[in-house]
Amino acid sequence: MAFDSPFGADTGDETRTAIMQATYEALTKHGYENLTIQRIGGEFPKSKSLIYQHYDSKDAVLVELLEFLLNHLKSQMAQPPTTDAHASLRTVLDFVLATDLGAERSELTNVMVELRGQAPHNEVFRTYFTANDRQFRRDLAGIVERGIGEGAYRPVDPEAVAGFVLTVMSGATVRRATTDGAADIAAVRRELDAYLRGRVLAEGVKP
Repeated sequence: MAFDSPFGADTGDETRTAIMQATYEALTKHGYENLTIQRIGGEFPKSKSLIYQHYDSKDAVLVELLEFLLNHLKSQMAQPPTTDAHASLRTVLDFVLATDLGAERSELTNVMVELRGQAPHNEVFRTYFTANDRQFRRDLAGIVERGIGEGAYRPVDPEAVAGFVLTVMSGATVRRATTDGAADIAAVRRELDAYLRGRVLAEGVKP
């Protein structure tokens, strides 16, 4: 599945989408530390006053950008070929741990990792990423619970499995975005699959 631009679809709010695109472009050009509302305005095709009407700081617009990009990422994830839990989990892993992201998705991932890097010293971002990670972990735990109910998974602790899988995916994403070729995503995926086979899949269930 090709990865579509976050700003190409009709969201029903042209002004908001234009502000999000202007923020994204300014962020990729200047980075977080040098980003200002004025620089966002320099990428915005309409009156800068519209930005000030909606946002009172760069962090406010960046948090909305994060939500905008996250929703787009979710929309790009393919639907599993069947409704069973393990197919759903593999679909998530295939998307997050894809070996080739392509230029556009790589840039988007780099933006999100850069903003996550501000979280240790920025309460706004820390609150956002905390809530987002908790939701993602709940979603993964829900898949594991379904797998147990279907008999495909052993009676494992869904929260523990979800936490481990999320940590592996997060670590791989950060390493891929912040190093040159140091993250062997294919190897990470193989080890994660081995963990699922040895720890989670029920006896006799094929991967």
